[in-house]
Amino acid sequence: GRILIVDDDRGMCQLLIDLLGEDGYETDVAYDGQAALDKYRTTRFDLTITDLMMPKMRGIELVQRLREIDSGALVLLITAFGTIESAVEAMRAGAFHYITKPFHNDEILIQAKRAIEQKTLQEELKRLRTEVQARNRFQNIIGQSAAMQRVFEIVAQVSDLPANILIEGESGTGKELIARAIHSSSSRVSGPFIPVNCAAIPETLLESELFGYVRGAFTDARRDRPGLFREASGGMLFLDEISEMPLTLQTKLLRVLEDKEVRPLGANQSEKVDTRVLSASNRNLDELVRNGKFRQDLYYRLNVIRIELPALRQRSEDIPLLVRYFIEKFAAGAKRNVEGIQDDALAALKSYDWPGNIRELEHTVERAVLLGKGTLVGAEDLPTNLMARGESAIVLAQAFAKQFTLYDLEREYIGKVLESTKGNKTEAARILGVDRTTLYRKLEEYKFKD
Repeated sequence: GRILIVDDDRGMCQLLIDLLGEDGYETDVAYDGQAALDKYRTTRFDLTITDLMMPKMRGIELVQRLREIDSGALVLLITAFGTIESAVEAMRAGAFHYITKPFHNDEILIQAKRAIEQKTLQEELKRLRTEVQARNRFQNIIGQSAAMQRVFEIVAQVSDLPANILIEGESGTGKELIARAIHSSSSRVSGPFIPVNCAAIPETLLESELFGYVRGAFTDARRDRPGLFREASGGMLFLDEISEMPLTLQTKLLRVLEDKEVRPLGANQSEKVDTRVLSASNRNLDELVRNGKFRQDLYYRLNVIRIELPALRQRSEDIPLLVRYFIEKFAAGAKRNVEGIQDDALAALKSYDWPGNIRELEHTVERAVLLGKGTLVGAEDLPTNLMARGESAIVLAQAFAKQFTLYDLEREYIGKVLESTKGNKTEAARILGVDRTTLYRKLEEYKFKD
């Protein structure tokens, strides 16, 4: 464990450093309350041991201010004989325990051990709560495939780490949903989550949008604007399509990430921000860095932890779940009685490669629900381009459901291909992989009408 010792008596500090060091603790020292607060803001401590009576700042005030920084801060007070009432007051302010002078060395070691054990329990409880929150949050993200389960595991593991996170994936794979899940599963959940699409805001406006400005910074700056970094302080800022950020602005973003300070346009001083940054890209940032279109140093800053989202074609086993969800969603919204999807239509959806991923699937199902006439979404409700790609899957689904013979299966498949080509026999022969003579012979054999 790591312990901060606070006392204006340097001899007492050295005694505690030696005592705790021999028992295996790592220690740091501050000789007044303000120095202790400064150290606590930049370093994680499991326990603070402080004298009650110190110049500049008394131990009671230090307890209160430490717990403002960290509500779980554990503080052990050392008080001279005769100041028990003050010690009790400090306990009410949130101190972990107190020891009176003169003390036995064992008393310090026993209380230090108790505090470290309590800190460990607090962190374990926090971790378990985070996991529960993550599971609850993931109930709104549909995916039972192994690929998505790995994503969920990573999110649960990293949501409360202070590191920046880069989410990569094709358009429509749900990068913002994952970013929101990270926020909802973290200790910053009570703080804001602010998404910004870097590609949707003109370069001339993006800087002031992110970093803010002061009145008079430019012609239309009639009042101060804090900027999204400061608005997201205490929470998370999600920079979507970060690959589209201009190089000039990338330099300024890097400075904010390194210094954790923002200087609004027109301001003379920077301001501290406590904002965790999540970013996302549908392009390969490694390649952009190699081509000189994205700053390498910024890439390393953003890419401390990377989450790669699979394309929908890589998790086709999730398509039935997604389809069911979208049917229920759009049927309820349109007050339509649509109960599910036919096997051949689902087979077509599963065989399609979905270049637009979940977003394209959602729009496809919405269209089918709104324009369909039956209680089940059928193949006729799906777009023709999707059906043309999915003919083989549809025929196989129907064949399996109806227990077709090979004769029936070939006949059905040829019929579906002809239907998809609108009777164009040359195109049908090409899709079937036969010449026109063979196709005509099959049409005669299966008694197809012209």
